Amino acid sequence: MKITLNGEQKHIKDNLTLSDLINDLNLDLTKVAVEINLQIAIPEEYANCNLKDGDEIEIVHFIGGG
Repeated sequence: MKITLNGEQKHIKDNLTLSDLINDLNLDLTKVAVEINLQIAIPEEYANCNLKDGDEIEIVHFIGGG
C-alpha cells in the first residue's frame, strides 16, 4: 500500500493502523501530533484508525531541549 508521509511517498504493509505506523517509525505515541488527510488525529483513536492506500499523513514529533 502507498501513502504520503510528511510529503514523501512510502510503501507500507497493508492493514496498518495509525498506531502501528507510529510504532514502526520508533516514535513515542505520547510525543507526536498527527494529521491524516488534512484532519488532526485524536491520540485516543490512533489504534482504531486504519490506514488506506493514498492516505496523506503528517507526523510532527516533539523533542525536548534547552
